[in-house]
Amino acid sequence: MSTHHEPDGTDTLLAVRDLRVSFRGKGRRAPRTEVLKGVGLGIRPGETLGLVGESGSGKTTIGRAVLGLVPVDSGSITFAGARLDGMKRARRRALGRDLQVIFQDPYTSLNPSRTVGDTLAEPLLAQGVRAKEARGRVGDFLSRVRLPADAAARLPREFSGGQRQRVAIARALALRPRLVVCDEPVSALDLTTQAAVLELLLELQEQTGVAYLFVSHDLSVVRYMSHRVSVIHHGEIVETGPADRVTSHPDHPYTRTLLLSAPVADVTRQRQRREEAAHARGAG
Repeated sequence: MSTHHEPDGTDTLLAVRDLRVSFRGKGRRAPRTEVLKGVGLGIRPGETLGLVGESGSGKTTIGRAVLGLVPVDSGSITFAGARLDGMKRARRRALGRDLQVIFQDPYTSLNPSRTVGDTLAEPLLAQGVRAKEARGRVGDFLSRVRLPADAAARLPREFSGGQRQRVAIARALALRPRLVVCDEPVSALDLTTQAAVLELLLELQEQTGVAYLFVSHDLSVVRYMSHRVSVIHHGEIVETGPADRVTSHPDHPYTRTLLLSAPVADVTRQRQRREEAAHARGAG
């Protein structure tokens, strides 16, 4: 079954249509497992689309397909009018300044042997920005992500997890992209740091107009960050709509289960929700 949920009109920045991805198991004769089953979604300029689902639902595979990190069986991925699926590597690299990524783990996403300044300057220099201008832009982005200017001369190991993720955000936004794939960007951080990083992402979006594909298993985080939300279950988009509606009054039983399972501050209410979620799964 094909599931299409892209915005109508000509203002779509990213359009994913009838996307199918499968992986072969271990061994030459192992069967292929279909991970994405006709997925469709779309993102407008300056918009955040939250993509939420449990582990193994296929949400990270969508982001990786958009970035060209996994092969696509069929369907299409169109970004700023250009077809990404099947695009040759050299041409895809040319799109690098417009399409960036923030990975989940700030501890492994930065080269430990390179200074922060070199890490941030590298993509700028690769795009032909002169060294003096690159240094100035590095300083500007360190300021934007609220890191001191002397951070440029330091190595990643000298920073906390939250600070490293700020460096990763600065690296992703240094080229002034039109879209950033945020792959569980705060799940490795403590709650206080999560809140600060999410606020930073929202602030930078307001300043730059960048669009986000925000991938997460956490419905509360997705609600906070997103204009619209797509819910993925077993490789299919089961519900898409405005974030307030989908996360408060969902239509699909799976989304309701996610909502009931989301943590709340009240312990008694949290236990009640877990019991309601268990009952919902049993009824399904």
